[in-house]
Amino acid sequence: MATMTPDMTTFFKDILGAYPVDTKFYQDAFDNSAAMNEKMTKVALQAVQQSADISNKWTKETLGKISTIAKAKTDPADYAKALTDFASAQAEATAENIAAFAEVAKKAQMETVELVMAAGKEATQDATDAVAKATKDVNASAKKAAAK
Repeated sequence: MATMTPDMTTFFKDILGAYPVDTKFYQDAFDNSAAMNEKMTKVALQAVQQSADISNKWTKETLGKISTIAKAKTDPADYAKALTDFASAQAEATAENIAAFAEVAKKAQMETVELVMAAGKEATQDATDAVAKATKDVNASAKKAAAK
């Protein structure tokens, strides 16, 4: 009494063929996701580049000002004055550079919000279109069934 092993490949092929899947939806979702990731990465990389530029400029300016402190002076009071001038300049530079970092962060935040809002708007439109198509298909099927 030999039993044959059922061909599961044919079984699944028949089942999946009975319920066709629109792969365009998945391809569109992947494409949209990839495009969104590209845009978000661009925003992040711009912010990082601008932050690095600010840090680099700040460092160069600080090193230039330190050299004035290191110069030999004839009067001991000149050392105190040089240090005071350096500290004052650093306080001013710190305020300016922190403000510059804040502007970079603000710009990145605004661009990110714009991207998310645009994506939300697009997703809402896609959902509306899908519901309208589904409603149309169901109504057509119902009319067809009623006519039979």
